[in-house]
Amino acid sequence: MRDVPGERMTVRGIELYVEQRGAGETFVLFESGAGAGRTLWDPVVSLLGDTVRTATYDRAGRGRSARVRPPQDIDEMAATLVALVEMLAPRRLILVGHSMGGLIVRRAAESVVPQPIGLVLVDPTPEAAPFYADWAATAARTDRILAVQQSLARFRPVMRALTGSYGRMFPADTYETMLREDFTPAGIASTRSEFDAFATGIGPFRDNPPQPPGGEVVVLSALRADRLHARRHDTVREYQRRFADRVNGRFEDADSEHIVPAECPDQVAAAVLRMAGAPERAV
Repeated sequence: MRDVPGERMTVRGIELYVEQRGAGETFVLFESGAGAGRTLWDPVVSLLGDTVRTATYDRAGRGRSARVRPPQDIDEMAATLVALVEMLAPRRLILVGHSMGGLIVRRAAESVVPQPIGLVLVDPTPEAAPFYADWAATAARTDRILAVQQSLARFRPVMRALTGSYGRMFPADTYETMLREDFTPAGIASTRSEFDAFATGIGPFRDNPPQPPGGEVVVLSALRADRLHARRHDTVREYQRRFADRVNGRFEDADSEHIVPAECPDQVAAAVLRMAGAPERAV
């Protein structure tokens, strides 16, 4: 049974569920991609030990955090992240974002105090990739798939079968928590809202991208694609590399599909520890 102490914090009038672990001067705050909550980062956080202080959380509408109406868009998610950082009051800050979470931490980094010493972007969404210029048809198709999954989520054995890859990637207790919180009708409804926020927000984000971050940047790019994303995979990697070059960042291949925090947690943890100036732990 996953047993990690957490607390409820009211941020911008929203009750968020936050888990803090570790110690040290450097504070690492993790932002999940669309459809994922705090548990996404379990394999990474377990490797960091007490070397750094960490915080994972469920965005508004996800997991143990309160629902909001209407759901937040990308800029509002970033504003909530900024406010959460202010409440947690770190001395040295690293932001880590996966997939859409990369957009959120990049937007937040423009105004967060203290300014991050670095960003670790884990297979991040590259908004400049050309297919995001006309994303409506893909978004509609994705929502239809999620609507079917939401209906099937009432049947736990069915969802266990549909999400078996997560059961193989994550620790058993993490996966069981995901089944209870993310792979339910309410959890998938939240995922649909987040994908809608992405679909409607990617254009404005693309037109008005954040300023380049002032600190160090590491981009971890998944080497392998699943069947559904194979056609766009090379383009995604190319634009991830272009972003890393533009901000003088470090680009690394990750021998993984998109869920890099589960398949290559040691590589994510190593990037965090290097950025923090801490010795890397043996894994």
